[in-house]
Amino acid sequence: PERYPDPASRFQPEGPHGPSEVVDPGAFRWTDAGWRGVRLPGQVLYELHLGTFTPAGTWAAAAEELPELARIGVTVVELMPIADFPGRFGWGYDGVNLFAPSRLYGAPDDLRRFVDTAHGLGLGVILDVVFNHLGPDGNYLGQYADAYVTSRHATDWGEAINFDGEDSGPVREYFVENAGYWIAEFHLDGLRLDATQDVHDESPDHVLAQLRRRVREAAGERATIVVAENESQEARLARPEGAGGLGLDGLWNDDLHHAALVALTGRREAYYLDYAGSAQELVSAARHGFLYQGQRYRWQRKRRGTPAGDLPASAFVSYLENHDQVANSARGLRLAQITSPGRLRALTAYLLLGPGTPLLFQGQEFASTRPFLFFADHPRLAEAIREGRRRFMAQWRSLRPEDVLPDPLDPATFERCVLDHAEREAHRETHVLHRDLLRLRREDVVLSPLGARTLDGAVLGEDAFVLRYAAEAGHRLLLFNLGPDRRLEIAPEPLLAPPAAGEWAVLWSSEDPAYGGTGTSSPETDEGWWLPAESALVLAPQPRTKEQRASSGPRRAGSPDRRAG
Repeated sequence: PERYPDPASRFQPEGPHGPSEVVDPGAFRWTDAGWRGVRLPGQVLYELHLGTFTPAGTWAAAAEELPELARIGVTVVELMPIADFPGRFGWGYDGVNLFAPSRLYGAPDDLRRFVDTAHGLGLGVILDVVFNHLGPDGNYLGQYADAYVTSRHATDWGEAINFDGEDSGPVREYFVENAGYWIAEFHLDGLRLDATQDVHDESPDHVLAQLRRRVREAAGERATIVVAENESQEARLARPEGAGGLGLDGLWNDDLHHAALVALTGRREAYYLDYAGSAQELVSAARHGFLYQGQRYRWQRKRRGTPAGDLPASAFVSYLENHDQVANSARGLRLAQITSPGRLRALTAYLLLGPGTPLLFQGQEFASTRPFLFFADHPRLAEAIREGRRRFMAQWRSLRPEDVLPDPLDPATFERCVLDHAEREAHRETHVLHRDLLRLRREDVVLSPLGARTLDGAVLGEDAFVLRYAAEAGHRLLLFNLGPDRRLEIAPEPLLAPPAAGEWAVLWSSEDPAYGGTGTSSPETDEGWWLPAESALVLAPQPRTKEQRASSGPRRAGSPDRRAG
């Protein structure tokens, strides 16, 4: 008789087509008994791909880089999928052994040691999991039962997982228990759910709500995070179950990314068509999270999103780079390679001081020049993979895919993506920028997302806008100008007014020479406001001096509003 791997194999030392290895999950000696877990508010996420995060591409090598992430202010590492898949390299979204950490990165206890090390440094660890489809090669679940997939629903990858049809009970149990498994046996702090718009379930108890409850149960007294990617921006996923939602903690915010990318590059092709990169969009994203909450969306020729005004700001996971968006530039270029330094510094401040939960992609914090490309080692499916990538990239009309797309199956494509951590020093200005912004976010009593505060914003010009935080401890004014120098000779915007008996002083500037800038003077002058080109400023109030109080005394004769006697 033919032999197949265990559907719940804990390790596949020879890959998905080989035998399963029995693993004792209780043999590892944990040292994190005092770890209390993490909740989403206040976190700074850092997405990484284990195979390219270090030249060695192992759990042990990645653990050596964790102290530096903790030092600059990252609080949670988000791992791209690690469920085992065929081949020598891949993104991980074609996993087939959902309970087996990939043999490419080490043994299961190496993953446990990585998590244990992270917890010792004060870092949480969450895992990207794929519950919307199974990989095309090495999936043997169909040899055990026909009910794992269904033709009742369709996904972007073919057959859907059967969460609501005949015999779906054991299928649901398999995936729900997988969610709990990573939390219980590896002490992970939560999950990121991939492409949940393709997790189809019409049953009364949605499987995503069920697996969220299982994550909480598996964690015991530890706090956990479950966030979702959801292209259709269904806010109900992040509402409490008691309010008709599914109880997840947060949602990825593609709207903010798309608006910011247009602001950074000016390119409005493909799915960037419905964004102008304007000051209004960036103000609205800060105030409301999603920009599309039910409006018509030209690119898809339908309405996009649902009302999300009741979600807390922390529920919106915000980013300027992630694995998909970097790779979708075709050549895998990083933002530092496709926009101006000043503009990128300003929008980095927008991201890291904004009200959402920021996410950085590996190497972003030191302006890595290494690309992140699409790579997948599936020789049996070589032409199908190449053709699929060509079709996807065809939506960018300016590209000629046959000329510019690196071959996903070429090992050199994978190797080009490996980070060079020596660039931290080579690009020290960018690294210091991220460190200082994360410190400001964490330590400033008004900017800290853990404090009680309100946010308002206003447009000052096509490329300029202001955000203002107000809290019992004080106020902070965030000024952004993504265009050329701008002078406001008149300033009829109440958000610019300082608190009573105070004056604004520069607390932080993206134009600090330590970050590669040219320096900054006070933006408020006797002639009005001056906003330096492609910059961000953080202002804090300070008491007025005697000279300042005197200058705001009685009006001069002949002032415009003096009445005739």
